[in-house]
Amino acid sequence: MSGNRELLEATLAGAKSEDRAALIAYLPGGFPTVDGGIEAVKAAVAGGADVIEIGLPHSDPVLDGPVIQTADDIALRGGVRIADIMRTVRETHEATGAPILVMTYWNPIDRYGVERFTAELAEAGGAGCILPDLPVQESGLWREHAEKHSLATVFVVAPSSKDARLATITAAGSGFVYAASLMGVTGTRESVGEQAQDLVRRTRATTDLPVCVGIGVSTAEHAREVAAFADGVIVGSAFVKRMLDAPDEAAGLAAVRALAGELAEGVRKR
Repeated sequence: MSGNRELLEATLAGAKSEDRAALIAYLPGGFPTVDGGIEAVKAAVAGGADVIEIGLPHSDPVLDGPVIQTADDIALRGGVRIADIMRTVRETHEATGAPILVMTYWNPIDRYGVERFTAELAEAGGAGCILPDLPVQESGLWREHAEKHSLATVFVVAPSSKDARLATITAAGSGFVYAASLMGVTGTRESVGEQAQDLVRRTRATTDLPVCVGIGVSTAEHAREVAAFADGVIVGSAFVKRMLDAPDEAAGLAAVRALAGELAEGVRKR
């Protein structure tokens, strides 16, 4: 069965045709429970998210700050497994029709088996994977199987990436390019900064892929600021924090939907 890379590409192109950036929401799988995580994705899409990233919880999430680390810990203590992530992808895609990616570190895929992981993700209706710690020069096996199953391979670029390195990364990727707005881990920030705009400019010089910005984006004002120069706005920690701060799951879901609505309005006001 083929994955949904084309749906991802069409969704991003659709946002561009509306002269706006796409809103991409990140939510950890299995948080606060598997069922609760599925409902959170539905709430984010209902609020206005165009694309969803499902985080595969990991015991050593080197890119993630304390908010997502806390959520990952809750999910792992709850016993979340890769099968639960596949179920999350399947049920959220079926319920919303949105393109669903998995964001994961390489070790879980390596241990699970690349062929098995890509086949199951495609069968679940997934659109691809974001792989923040997989070096491009070591990605051949993954890309071979991802291409076979019509899955996007999204790599992360950073402000420290030199132009030649950007060209190497973007040539190997598909779907879109994840531009980290600053050096450091995920989390909310007071501002996104000029580094992100410069990184988007330099990345676009190497590729026709959409360039989407994440890390530090947490408010409608941030979304509006980033939407002025990026093809997509990626928000994760702010959603997770709303759920962590909520008194109960129902309130958390309402908070996720409300934040998605605020951010969706922000990307339309660039």
